[in-house]
Amino acid sequence: MSRITDLQKNLFGGTTSNARQFGMISTLVAIVLLFQIWTDGLTLTSGNLIAVVSQYSYILILAIGMLMVIVAGHIDLSVGSVAAFTGIVVAKAMQEYDLPWPLGIALGLLVGAAIGAWQGFWVAYIGVPAFIVTLAGMLLFRGGNQYIGNADTVPVPEGFRKIGAGFLPEVGPDTGYNNLTLLLGVAACAGVLWREWKARQTRREMNADLAPLWVTGIRLAVMFGVIVFASLRFAGGRIGTSLPISGIILIVLVLAYSHYTRNTIGGRHIYAVGGNARAAELSGVKLKRVNFLVMMNMSVLAALAGMIFVARSSASGPQDGLSWELDAIAAVFIGGAAVSGGLGTVSGSIVGGLVMALLNNGLQLEGVGSDMVQIIKGLVLLLAVAFDVYNKSQGRFSVIGALTRPFRRDDPAAPAPPAAPESDADKAKVAG
Repeated sequence: MSRITDLQKNLFGGTTSNARQFGMISTLVAIVLLFQIWTDGLTLTSGNLIAVVSQYSYILILAIGMLMVIVAGHIDLSVGSVAAFTGIVVAKAMQEYDLPWPLGIALGLLVGAAIGAWQGFWVAYIGVPAFIVTLAGMLLFRGGNQYIGNADTVPVPEGFRKIGAGFLPEVGPDTGYNNLTLLLGVAACAGVLWREWKARQTRREMNADLAPLWVTGIRLAVMFGVIVFASLRFAGGRIGTSLPISGIILIVLVLAYSHYTRNTIGGRHIYAVGGNARAAELSGVKLKRVNFLVMMNMSVLAALAGMIFVARSSASGPQDGLSWELDAIAAVFIGGAAVSGGLGTVSGSIVGGLVMALLNNGLQLEGVGSDMVQIIKGLVLLLAVAFDVYNKSQGRFSVIGALTRPFRRDDPAAPAPPAAPESDADKAKVAG
């Protein structure tokens, strides 16, 4: 095997071509480079990257929950309204009843869980399609937001604002950077190194093929380079800013849900239900329980996203959450999820969300009007998916098909070997 083939096959640890598995990442890099040139270097400045994470973290959190809903074969149209309803309930509780802000966060999560249980009950145990249930929820909780808040804004206390507008604090000696952000970067590099070593150990114990060490070295160098660059950018912002607290929450959720969906029985059950619900049920998967928990989890994450947005805005208002569900759904589909369910990854959804976030951010930096931003985003979403579907139908390279290849259950079976030709004796027996 040539060095180029080794590099293509193993650069990111996959068993197939990296260009196919990481096509969406290549798209993200291309968008970043395009706007970096177009905006004269503004896209990758510390201030802009910090602003992007702060402004779009709640959409990426919604994309995590929406990924699981779509993988299970459903859709949730109520997430924006649930976020807005939770935000006004928490803001009112803290303003009128002097509820401490930590208890306010707990209350918001409980409200999200209750809403999710309500919608999950109708979907899982009554059998009403999730599209209808969440469409009703979108109207119900949007009206609830305006009724409770009297269509007015309600401010939140300073402590609560930290989860949406706060940053990692300054500690330690004056290095010119935020030291906690640098430490997180070091921890991330250590985690990547440990994961690579663990993966090689596992493959060695299974007597599986190992990637050449020089390929592993290149892979680690690329990942370390990205982590170091991001750490220095977020740590080098103006005094008082660094990695946003909402970004920390997002990172924790991405790691937790990636592990859950990839390495636990519950996560595999979600993919099984989305791939073939009847077959999954016959094999012992508790179909109603999976659907209930998926819908409930989505509302909990919507409640969290709503509180982060309210904290960043310093107040809850009647216009909160408008069209959030569309952004979350777009992020999931751009990230490689299948419309029919059963396919998709958390990391892919985050990449899809970043594509939309950076596209929106770059257009705003160039002074493009909000009307044209919406038009361009809609066209990009439509053309990206249509082009991928067309290529897939023609048997060509498909970004979505490549990203979801490890999760496919519909690979055609290998053709049966041709039957051996009959002997003359066999033919005579048949004839006789």
